Amino acid sequence: MSIFLDENTKVVYQGLTGSAGRFYGLRNRDYGTQVVAGTHPKKVGEEVDGIPIFANVGDAVEATGATASCLFIPAPFVKDAVMEAADGGVSLIVVITEGVPAHDEAWFFNKLAEDYPDVRLLGPNCPGLISPGKANVGITAGHIAKDGGPVGIVSRSGTLTYQALYELKQQDIGVTTCVGIGGDPVPGTSFIDCLAAFEADPETKAVMMIGEIGGSAEEEAAEFIRDHMTKPISAYVAGVTAPPGKKMGHAGAIVSGGKGTAAAKMEALEAAGVKVGQNPTEAGELMVDLVRHL
Repeated sequence: MSIFLDENTKVVYQGLTGSAGRFYGLRNRDYGTQVVAGTHPKKVGEEVDGIPIFANVGDAVEATGATASCLFIPAPFVKDAVMEAADGGVSLIVVITEGVPAHDEAWFFNKLAEDYPDVRLLGPNCPGLISPGKANVGITAGHIAKDGGPVGIVSRSGTLTYQALYELKQQDIGVTTCVGIGGDPVPGTSFIDCLAAFEADPETKAVMMIGEIGGSAEEEAAEFIRDHMTKPISAYVAGVTAPPGKKMGHAGAIVSGGKGTAAAKMEALEAAGVKVGQNPTEAGELMVDLVRHL
């Protein structure tokens, strides 16, 4: 099985008529994803390489049965686009856009939780998710991932998401689903959300987790792992050498007041029984060893 995304997922791309949306939307379709629609209120009735364009997500859902939306929308307009997707009836919203204002993220995160509790938001500022061999929504290169399981991957870092997939593929180890949750301060989907889903998935036998400095998500995940996870986990936390008080990459990756350090996160994960690598390759090697002992 896979989590959140499979071969039956039908996706509408908000921003399909733009250059980035078109590139990744068609790339995802070529991978095998059911990309069934795009949206643009001024281009209704047009097509992008055979994919019909609708005025809004609601119209696309009504015409195509779309169940997910992927956003390639400029940051100032993401707030409205997220609510359009939720109002339109999809159950999964994937926001690739970087630079979304934090107050907007907080607003639509809480609005969805209040009004649309069954809608899953992934991102913003994330690479999306891929269930290898089934579907790919976002910007991950499909050829670096091997299908067939038994590993689930969840990562805050986009680039290290790709490395984790490729490290496992080089060892002929497949993945059920790889979820890039993004590193912004208010992520729609958390480590814990993904860990719980992987724990419940019978085909996911082990989990690889990639964290980074800033915030407390990894420590919270460590508590969940200690209390609820039965499957083996390997992990890596990026930012061991990051200087305190300096922003590293994006808004979520900052160590402040002695909190959010890589060392503290690694210590918490190790205390919960997680095999923690000192670099991404070592984390991959630890996962290989865990899989071989399943």
